[in-house]
Amino acid sequence: MKQNFTVRQGALDGVEVFLSVAQHRSFRRAAADLGVTPSAISQAVRLLEARIGAALFVRTTRSVGLTEAGERFLSRAKPAFEELVAASEVARGLGERPAGLLRLSVPRAVVPLLLEPLIASFCKAWPEVEVEISTSKEIVDLAAEGFDAGIRLGQLVAADMVAVPMTPPFRLVVVGSPAYLALHGQPMSTDELRQHACLRWRKSSGALAPWSFNDDGHAIEIAVAGPFIASDFPTMLGAAIEGIGLAQLPEPMAAEGLRAGKLLQVLDPYAPMLPGVFLCYPSRRQILPKLRAFIDHVKSHQTDGGKVRARGDVARAGSRKKS
Repeated sequence: MKQNFTVRQGALDGVEVFLSVAQHRSFRRAAADLGVTPSAISQAVRLLEARIGAALFVRTTRSVGLTEAGERFLSRAKPAFEELVAASEVARGLGERPAGLLRLSVPRAVVPLLLEPLIASFCKAWPEVEVEISTSKEIVDLAAEGFDAGIRLGQLVAADMVAVPMTPPFRLVVVGSPAYLALHGQPMSTDELRQHACLRWRKSSGALAPWSFNDDGHAIEIAVAGPFIASDFPTMLGAAIEGIGLAQLPEPMAAEGLRAGKLLQVLDPYAPMLPGVFLCYPSRRQILPKLRAFIDHVKSHQTDGGKVRARGDVARAGSRKKS
């Protein structure tokens, strides 16, 4: 049997006309109110009555009244139609100015490093926008889970996403505490990692992630071993500072520990380059003003090097000005 792919006549067709006639008790005044001809009003009412299967108005040459069916229809249709109009106004408002709930899916590691400085200034600039940050190690489907945007490492951004860079490319570095390296020595090649306690990262799939390296222009992966497993980079960073073992981390995350002398970097010639961190969202055509405002805010806070000014950058800039 051949299917009918035509759009069926809407259940709301003629309802606004009915409500206007019921309010004015006149087809002519309803026509003037809606800016159409009286014959168009009569036709719309006839079609509505035919679809419902009951007469809604009693018409005479002098007046227009409601039948019992019309009274009952009016009692239910009027508040429902007013709710629809109100819903349209709310939706229209979200399409006209930055307002409403902005939901972001982000890795926990980037919240203190990149997002906290951005969110504070964004909330001050756009008080009608509520920002919700959902942290997860899993790569969620942004559209299916109702997120406006996500923050992802460049290699994890899907091909159908629009991506705005938040950082330049950075290296993946191996670090350890001075105490650990004093006790166990510094590895001089990736082969020597077999002799070291290596902190490992469990991916959302459940698999343990190998360590990645650049060996004279060739990408290699090494399965390491050690006494500690974490599911996020901040936990691995803390464990490395405590001297549990070596950790492979994004260089911006390890930077503060390296500057403070809490960490030392090893195997520098083997550090691979990653694309950086990106703000990504499903489609240019579906951007509401709240997301457009956030995208513009991210871009306005980028330094000349193309990255968002992070918390540590702000502190160092302030110290340079004072000096």
